Amino acid sequence: MPAPERIPSRGLTEAGLRTLLAEGELTVLGQVRGASNAVLYCTVAHEGEERTCVYKPVAGEQPLWDFPDGTLAQREVAAYEISEATGWGLVPPTVLREGPYGEGMCQLWIEADESANASGAGEAHGLPPLLALVEGEEPGDGWKAVGFAEVGEGRTALLVHADDPRLRRLAVLDAVINNGDRKGGHLLPAPGGRLYGIDHGVTFNADDKLRTLLWGWAGEPLTPEAAEVLDRLAADLAPGTALATRLGELITAAELDALRARVEDLRTSGRHPQPSGEWPAIPWPPV
Repeated sequence: MPAPERIPSRGLTEAGLRTLLAEGELTVLGQVRGASNAVLYCTVAHEGEERTCVYKPVAGEQPLWDFPDGTLAQREVAAYEISEATGWGLVPPTVLREGPYGEGMCQLWIEADESANASGAGEAHGLPPLLALVEGEEPGDGWKAVGFAEVGEGRTALLVHADDPRLRRLAVLDAVINNGDRKGGHLLPAPGGRLYGIDHGVTFNADDKLRTLLWGWAGEPLTPEAAEVLDRLAADLAPGTALATRLGELITAAELDALRARVEDLRTSGRHPQPSGEWPAIPWPPV
């Protein structure tokens, strides 16, 4: 499946959007409630262009015992860098910059296309597009099983995600960046057929932390497209390359080595990873 058209930029290229985010004037409009860290909804304006964005200041981050090095903001930017290196464009344009409350991550705001949940399954349970809760023990055509979930009154239902090539690409990206928190609410279908993943603060740990709702392909062979992307990524991550140098400014040396090792493990196995059993496989809450 070819990658859908890049993010609708209304006249700005990807590089132009990054410049806007990095150099534009940030105006805080409000705070996104319910997040464990400070998430500010803003506008950013530069040279006659204006967009909405998310600004997450480092000062608003809650300390995490298993991510003592670096900042969550830096990891969000590193996830964007890897996404761009794959050519899949799965993470909205993201930069590290100074803002009203100090250094932080600034990311283009994506308006989700709620009509993407064509099946309607799972809507009663507040599930986002591309996820569903179904009766029975089999996922049905076009869906992949994740596991059983309690839905109240002693009842369980099968949690499934769409057998969608966009999600499958995101599952590969998550395995590469070692995403410890791929929840359903972090999946944003956008107009035009694009799918974006957001909230990548708990990534790139040197230890296996993969925790996701996208286990439907666990153990299955990678697609030829994914194998080709991983080959290119391995070359791009070699010491001294532009990507490796940039990542070295965002994550620790040990985390960069672990990133290279994960890419090599995926290339060697040729398969999607399976839960390790040493870490909760599914995030909580899942949405």
